[in-house]
Amino acid sequence: MAKLKYNKQGRLLFTKEMKKEYTILCPMMAPIHFRLIVNVMKNCGYHFELLNTTGPSIVQEGLKYVHNDTCYPALLVIGQFIDALHSGKYDLNKTALVITQTGGGCRASNYIHLLRKALKKAGLEQIPVISLNLSFLERNPGFQITLPMIRKFVAGLVYGDALMLLHNQTEAYEVNKGESEKKVEKWISELSEQFNHGRGLSLKQQTENLNRMVHDFASVPIHKVPKVKVGIVGEIYVKYAALGNNHLEDFLRAQDCEVNVPGIMGFALFKVDNRLDDIRLYGGNPVKRFFVQKLMNYLLKMQNILIQAVKAEPRYLAPTPYAHTKSLVKGIIGYGDKMGEGWLLTAEMLELTEQGYENIVCAQPFGCLPNHICGKGMIHKIRAVDGRSNIVPIDYDPSATRVNQENRIKLMLAVAKEKLPQKE
Repeated sequence: MAKLKYNKQGRLLFTKEMKKEYTILCPMMAPIHFRLIVNVMKNCGYHFELLNTTGPSIVQEGLKYVHNDTCYPALLVIGQFIDALHSGKYDLNKTALVITQTGGGCRASNYIHLLRKALKKAGLEQIPVISLNLSFLERNPGFQITLPMIRKFVAGLVYGDALMLLHNQTEAYEVNKGESEKKVEKWISELSEQFNHGRGLSLKQQTENLNRMVHDFASVPIHKVPKVKVGIVGEIYVKYAALGNNHLEDFLRAQDCEVNVPGIMGFALFKVDNRLDDIRLYGGNPVKRFFVQKLMNYLLKMQNILIQAVKAEPRYLAPTPYAHTKSLVKGIIGYGDKMGEGWLLTAEMLELTEQGYENIVCAQPFGCLPNHICGKGMIHKIRAVDGRSNIVPIDYDPSATRVNQENRIKLMLAVAKEKLPQKE
C-alpha cells in the first residue's frame, strides 16, 4: 500500500507510487466518448476503469451521503462511486476516484468537495480523489494532464460525436438489427489502437478516418420509412448518461423514433468561446487570449472536417457549424447567459427544430437553475420563433417516477405522430 500524503491544506494527494498500483474509477456519461478517453488514459499508464453500473442502489447511496437538495447529477455520480466502493469488487486501499472540475460558476465545480465530504461520512477517507481539469484548480504528483493527452481527448470528442451521429441515423432504419452497433465497436477498437501508436490525431489523419467511418456506416443496408424524429437536449450529464435520464435513448428507440443527440464538440466550443468573451469584456492576459484563440480555431477546423465528412454521404444529416448555431439565438437570449449550458441549450433546441427534429425532450435535473431558465423557460419563445417546435421538459430527480416521465414523453410523441403524415 502506498504511503498517504497530504498537501498543506490537508488534501489527500494522488502520488507517483499510487499511479503504479491504484485502480482509478471513472463515472459514466457519454458511453462512446468516454470509452475512447478511458483507453487514452490506460495507454498513458493509468489503471482506469469506467463504471457502467445502474440500478436503484446508486440513487439510495447518493441520497445517503449527499443532501437531497443538491444537483441530481452530483447525487448520481457520488452514489455510483460509493456503490462501487461498497460492492467488494475493489481493494479500498488501492483505489482512487476521478471527477471533472470545470472551474466555472456551475455547481459542478464543487462536486469534488461534495464527493470528499461523502467519502468522509462513509469512512472512506483513505481514497484519493483526482480533479480532471484544465484550469489548474488542483494538482497531484501522480496525475498529470499533458499536451499529447489533451490532443487525444479532443480527437476523442470529434470521433465520439461522429460515431454517435452515424449510429443514431443508421440504427433507426437498418435492415439487420445490431449492425450499426457492431460498427461502433469496431471503430472504438480501431481508433484506440491508433491513439496508442500516436496516429489519428492530425487534421489530415482525422479527415481520412472520418471519411472512412462515414462510408463504412453508409454501407449498412437500410429501409427508409417515415419515423418521428426526436432530439435530446438538457444538462450535459442527464443529456448523455443513461443512468441520469432513465435510458431515454433506449425508450425512444423502443417507440420507433429516430434519435438525435447534439455532440459534445458544440459544448466544448461554447466553453472556449466563453473564455474569449470574458477576455473581450473584462480584459486579460494577451498570452492567454492568444492560446485560447488558437484552441478555438483548432476546434473549429476539427468541427468543419466532421461536417464535410458527413455531408459526403447524402443519407446523413451533418451538424451545423458553431457560428450558425450561435447566430440562432441572437435577439432571443443574451450571450452573457453562460452558466451551465447557458444560451447553447436554447440554440440547440432551435437548431434541432431547423434540422427537422422539432420533437424535443429537454432533460432537466432537479436543482439546476440555469437549465430551468435556458431550457424550460425558453420554450414559449422558441415556439413563437418556430411554430414547428414540439418540446417537452422532463424533470429528473430521486422522487420522479420513470412511468410519469415516459407518459409525458408519450404525449409529446402522440402529437408528433399526428403531424407525421402531413410532414412527409
